[in-house]
Amino acid sequence: MTLQVDRDKATGVAVVTLDREHRHNAVDLATAAELGEAWRELRFAEEVRAVVLTGAGTAAFCTGIDRGVEVQQPASPYSADDPLIAIGPKSCDLWKPVIAAVNGMACGGAFYLLGESDFLIASETATFFDPHTTYGMVSAYEAVYMAQRMPFGEAARMSLMGTAERLSARRAYEIGLVSELAGPEELLPAALRAAQTLAGFPTEAVQGTVRALWSAKQAALHQALAQAPALIALGNLPPQRQAELFADRRTAPRPRLR
Repeated sequence: MTLQVDRDKATGVAVVTLDREHRHNAVDLATAAELGEAWRELRFAEEVRAVVLTGAGTAAFCTGIDRGVEVQQPASPYSADDPLIAIGPKSCDLWKPVIAAVNGMACGGAFYLLGESDFLIASETATFFDPHTTYGMVSAYEAVYMAQRMPFGEAARMSLMGTAERLSARRAYEIGLVSELAGPEELLPAALRAAQTLAGFPTEAVQGTVRALWSAKQAALHQALAQAPALIALGNLPPQRQAELFADRRTAPRPRLR
């Protein structure tokens, strides 16, 4: 198992933990499948009324798709298979509130998860960045999700600057991406405190409010995401060239933290 799901019937809160600390909680195919299954199961768990999503350890919340994953693609240029497309709670029709507790690095494909969380609480040591352009890949889904959560200029800068810059937790809080900062040891308690408050309210009202909030942006989100496969097909370098650029990352200068 690469995912840990702990349910507390007394508080009504479930904690979903990406449990691949040795890989910086990168998502492989098994983890992607487990995430989808977990969200669908939580839809039917009446004892769970709020969810906290986090990553094991302190180094990383999630670093996107595992670079070791090979995804078979159809020959047709009109279709593409994305293993992360349904790893978020909203994609699996879960409308119970989900709070992301961001510990350490959150980058690339992690934005599928952050983009479908209701709000973010971050450790003071958390950082956010999008490595796609550095390695010859189009940031499409990730950029769309972040453009809905951040001021446009900030989303554009993070999406375009690749590994050259990282957004600090403090800056993420200043621009509204993160709603609360906590010390590393206080991160999970802070997220649990908020989740337990939500779980104590009538769940029909809470879920209805979550649905109302998302209805305000889902039409634009769906239209934007519909463009992503074509943009990726047009702009991505061949996988071998991507791998070469990724292998060169060890010689790159340290990223600027802002």
